[in-house]
Amino acid sequence: MRNQKIKIWLILIVLLLSACNTKSGELSEALNENGKEDESMITQAPYDPNYVKKDGIEVIYLAGGCFWGLEKLMQSIPGVVDVVSGYANGRTDLVPTYNKVIGGNTGYRETVRVEYDPSMVSLDALIFAYYHVIDPTIENAQGNDRGSQYQTGVYYADEASQATVERITAIEKARNERFVVEVEALERFFDAEEYHQNYLDKNPLGYCHISPTEMQTASKMIVDPGDYQRPSQEEIKSKLTTLQYSVTQEAGTERAFSHEYYTNDKPGIYVDIVTGEPLFSSKDKFESGTGWPSFTKPIDGNTVRLIEDKSLGMRRIEVRSRAGNSHLGHVFYDDPSSPSGTRYCINGAALYFIPAEELESQGYGYLMDYVK
Repeated sequence: MRNQKIKIWLILIVLLLSACNTKSGELSEALNENGKEDESMITQAPYDPNYVKKDGIEVIYLAGGCFWGLEKLMQSIPGVVDVVSGYANGRTDLVPTYNKVIGGNTGYRETVRVEYDPSMVSLDALIFAYYHVIDPTIENAQGNDRGSQYQTGVYYADEASQATVERITAIEKARNERFVVEVEALERFFDAEEYHQNYLDKNPLGYCHISPTEMQTASKMIVDPGDYQRPSQEEIKSKLTTLQYSVTQEAGTERAFSHEYYTNDKPGIYVDIVTGEPLFSSKDKFESGTGWPSFTKPIDGNTVRLIEDKSLGMRRIEVRSRAGNSHLGHVFYDDPSSPSGTRYCINGAALYFIPAEELESQGYGYLMDYVK
C-alpha cells in the first residue's frame, strides 16, 4: 500500500512538471524556481512576448541611443504602423527594467520595435533612415548618452529582413572608416515601462539626440530607396562608361564645362546613373557659372548623404547618393550664384536625365509635381 502511494505521488509530480514545461508563452513561465530566466526557453529567437504578427505587417528592431528619439523618428515615417520602446538582446539571467538597464551591465540595448506596412514603406527606407540619424563610429554611446545600453544595433527577426539589413549595412560601412553597429538576429525583446512609451509626445521638451530637422526630413520622405537598389559592383562596372565609373565609384571629377547637362535647360529630373534613384529636378537647376550642373536642393532630402571631405588639402562637404552610395559632387553654402545660397555642385557623369514627357513611361510619374 505504501509503495502504491509513492508511485501515485511520483506520477503526479511528473505530470505537474510536464505541464509546466509545455507552456512557453508567458514571461513567468520563463523563470526557474529561483526567479531567474530559464536560458533554454528565453534564448529561443526571436522572443518577444508582447508582439503578435499581424497580416501584411512586418517588424524590425533598432537600437540607436536613447529610445525616446528613435521611437519618435520611426513614428514620423509614413507606412510605420506602431513603434514600441524596449530592451533587446541582454543577459539571460534577468528580466530587464529601466533601473537595471541604466546600470550598464545587463547587456540590454535601448531598442524600438518597429512594425511597418511593406506596401507603404520598404525596410530599405527604414534602415537608411536609421543609419542617417545615428553615428555608427561610436561604441556604447549616442548624443550625450554614455553606457552599453546606448550601443547601436539592428536586430532582425527573419531571414528576409536579414538579407535587406546586411545589404544596406554594407553600403553604410563603405561610407565610414570605422563601423561598430551590431547587426544580429533578435534574441529577446521586452517592452519598456509605460512611461517610456510615446515619451516625446507626452514631454515635448524632453531630451532627444535626434534633431528636429532630421525628424522633419524623415517625415517628408518622397522617394523610397527600396525601388532603387544598388547593383553588384560587377554590374556597375559593366554598365558605366570609364568617366561615369571614375566619378561615381572613385570620387573623380569631370572637367568643368565638359558635360552636356551643364547647359541642359529642358524640364525633367536627374537620377543616380547607378541606381536610377531620383535626385534633382530641373525646377531647382540654375546657372552657376562654375561649369558643373548646379541645383539649390534635392527633390527629397533623404536621397543624398553629406560627408566631410578633407581631400586635396581642402575642407568640403561631399554629396553621395543614398541607395547607390555614388559620389555626386559637393555642396556649398552662402554661394552668391545660388538663388537660395546653397549650391549642389554635381558631376553630370553621375546623373541620368529623364525628360518630363517620359516620367510616366519610365516609372517616375509620381514626381511630376516636382518638375512643373
